[in-house]
Amino acid sequence: MGSSKRFCCGLKICVLVTFVLLVIISVVLVTLYFTVFKPKEPKINPQPVILESIRWIIFPIQTLNITLGMVITVENRNYGSFKYQESTAYVSYRGDVVAEAPIEADTIPARGKHNISTTLTMFADKLLSDDNFKRELLQGSILNFTSATTLHGKVILFKLIKAKATSSSTCDISIFVQEQQAESICKSKVSL
Repeated sequence: MGSSKRFCCGLKICVLVTFVLLVIISVVLVTLYFTVFKPKEPKINPQPVILESIRWIIFPIQTLNITLGMVITVENRNYGSFKYQESTAYVSYRGDVVAEAPIEADTIPARGKHNISTTLTMFADKLLSDDNFKRELLQGSILNFTSATTLHGKVILFKLIKAKATSSSTCDISIFVQEQQAESICKSKVSL
């Protein structure tokens, strides 16, 4: 009888200690998630653009396409890497898409910087047919564009935890015609 009481008491203590340890580990993990591992927005820095080609077709329909080479540096401030699928970035002028840039699938390392190289095909004939664009260009005022990109992929934390994530980015791009300068303000959002 005495040994079965000791065994039962020992079993109760083991279950209690295990439960307390699980509660402590859960509290620590939740605290880490909301502090250290809380998803942070990436920093997006466009680099100077390179003119790759100009294609002007006059007959049968006048079209003008401009291809620009560009590099965008993404700084991942998170403790997990982000592996994303192929996507496309779009540039709009007054609500109309005037450029597209394919984005190849890749991985942005945890707490690191990553360069995304792409070519932006600008449909200049769409711009030239817009009276507002022509007026703003001739007046030497500011040309305002908006770019939008959505990347779908997975966040990988310590090669153990994988979760689906979506990173959306919009940039307001202002081109100052007279000064021949450009300025952009980007906003990003990560959804898990």
